[in-house]
Amino acid sequence: MAKCFSFTASRDRCFRYSFSRTGLKSTTITLHDGATVIHFWIPKTPKPNKPNLLLIHGFGANAMWQYNDFISPLVSKFNVYIPDLLFFGESHTTRPERTEHFQAECLVAAMEVVGVIGKIHVMGLSYGGFVGYSMAAKFPEKVQKVVIACSGVCVEESDMDKGLLSVKSIDDATSILLAQTPEKLRELMKVAFFKPPVNVPSCFLSDFIDVMNTEYVQERKELIEALYKGRKVSNLPKITQPTMIIWGEHDKIFPIELGHRLKQHLGENADLIILKNAGHAINAEKPKELYKNMKSFFTLSIAQSTQ
Repeated sequence: MAKCFSFTASRDRCFRYSFSRTGLKSTTITLHDGATVIHFWIPKTPKPNKPNLLLIHGFGANAMWQYNDFISPLVSKFNVYIPDLLFFGESHTTRPERTEHFQAECLVAAMEVVGVIGKIHVMGLSYGGFVGYSMAAKFPEKVQKVVIACSGVCVEESDMDKGLLSVKSIDDATSILLAQTPEKLRELMKVAFFKPPVNVPSCFLSDFIDVMNTEYVQERKELIEALYKGRKVSNLPKITQPTMIIWGEHDKIFPIELGHRLKQHLGENADLIILKNAGHAINAEKPKELYKNMKSFFTLSIAQSTQ
């Protein structure tokens, strides 16, 4: 019998309605002579007196699922731009590049297409933090302030062998992050949350996988492989923008040691904030605290922009 109702698809429609109600609209931007398509949520009517804020999501579902809890308060203070990264949501490319640097280049180009010319604030969550960091490093003239949230930007390829990470190999990581069975999705929830959801029916998990995790599986695996291959802190450029590093105390995907490592790498240019009783998914477990810290970090810029 054909499935007649999808909880995941229904929730996705609710998020889409929620985004639209806040004053955002869905748009697609084509780059590289049509080879690359970026889906973006952008302001219906950008306000020139508001600073621009780019929110970059991590692995998992599309951007709406990761930022829905912040949308309403953020839109009241910023011109908010929220893309789906390549191979998530409605974004894709036929080009072979898989690095976070290519993702960053595409976002900068897409922001220019939608008319954002001045400096922007960037918030990157998990994988999105790698992309946001790359944006700040490659385009310092465009990025004003940076928030790196639970993002192992300072991870090294050797950290897996040393036992710092909960996974032992890239294949192990992809089998969890790109979960294709309810059992693997439960495993992901256990490492992503300080207090993971319990007793979630397998039918709900299978439905989520069918809707969110069956497209671009190979391409997403290549994104993970490109992230780790040959990675060393010594090769990581130091960004010059004021940076807030925010981390869950009990993060099992990117352990808090990596937050301290990034703070040491950036020195006085960065502050490290640790959220108690939180794991990797701080956007879901501590949305109020995450928003409060983001708001505090950007307050000075907001005051300056309205003078």
